[in-house]
Order: sequence, then structure tokens, then C-alpha cells
Amino acid sequence: MKRVKLSFAKGLEVEFADGGRAIKQVEEFAEKGTRYPVVVFGPEGCGKSSWLKQAVEVLREAGYDTIYIDPLHKEFTAYTEVKDVVRRLAEAASEVIGVAEVKLATLAIDAVKELLNMRRGRVAILVDEVFQIIGIEKAGIYVKTLLNLIEYPPKSYEGMVAIVATSEGMTRREIGRHRWASLRPIWNMSRRGLKSFMIRYQIPNRS
Repeated sequence: MKRVKLSFAKGLEVEFADGGRAIKQVEEFAEKGTRYPVVVFGPEGCGKSSWLKQAVEVLREAGYDTIYIDPLHKEFTAYTEVKDVVRRLAEAASEVIGVAEVKLATLAIDAVKELLNMRRGRVAILVDEVFQIIGIEKAGIYVKTLLNLIEYPPKSYEGMVAIVATSEGMTRREIGRHRWASLRPIWNMSRRGLKSFMIRYQIPNRS
């Protein structure tokens, strides 16, 4: 499995380390799909974005057309042969601040619809911190829209994975009022993973 490289500071890139159960969970999603949209929550800095970016590689290698969108930072990754989807995501990301973020949040849904309409066998959508862009009051509707695509797709599909990450506690409560998503907590890497990370990058143990 390809390990993604993550930027932590100017001139410093590190490979995704550990992940343990979290990566195994993505592999299970890849095998079975997600029955409900999976909403992953945890405090800022706990590794949600790193995990999502590594999950993109797991799903790509499993044969999914995979779209990752981070509207807050105007970033996206698209592994698909459908050029129009990639083009529209690139155009949205190039928009001015305040416009690009909202367009990317919307295109995450539109991209799934288009790929499903084209009878793509396996489709995965991963969205990072979208609720900060669309607002807490629309979080439930956003998740329900993803659920509708899983349950009532425009055309049949072989597998679909939908994951949304958030650090918003109020958003979690809003979504939790309904039965539209599977809520999953995420935390930092394990002690074993941290030790491996420190050895790999020669970080002294000051404990």
C-alpha cells in the first residue's frame, strides 16, 4: 500500500505512520462499502485529515473511483478517468476565497452523482471539514443527501464508500439526532505507532 507524504512544516514531509485499526477499517469499507455515510469526529490535530488522505490510497488500490475534497483549504484529489469531474474540481478550487470552498463542498455530491450515472463500478467520496463551510444547520441535510445516493443511486453500483470528517462537536450532535450516518471517533496514533514514527525520523525520546 502506498504511504502518503504529509507536509508538517516548510521543507518537512513525513510518510503516514501507523493507523492500525483505522486503516483496517478502511479496508473493510473497501470490501463491503458503507451502509450509511461514515462521519468521523475528533479534536483538531488528532489525525483525521492524514487518515483520510491515506484512506484515498487504500480505496484507489481497491479499484474505487476516489474523490477527496478539503473545501476549507481548497484542496482535492481525484482518482478517476472521468476528465470532466477532475476539470470541474480544478476550476472550483481556483475560484476566489469564499466561493471556492462552497463550490467544492457542492461538487463533492455532484461528482458522486456523475460517476454513478456513468455506471462506475466502485465510487468513494471523502470530504474533510465540510461542515465548517456549509454551516452546522445544513450538516444533517448534507449527510442525508449522501445517504440517499447510497440507498437510491441513479444507477446500480458495485460498491460505494462515503466518509466525512469533522471536529465540530455541535455538528456531531446535530447529525446524531437522526439515523442518517454512522458516527465514529478517531484519536491520535497508538504508542507503538508513535515509537515507530520517532525511530523512522530519528526524533529523540525525551520522556
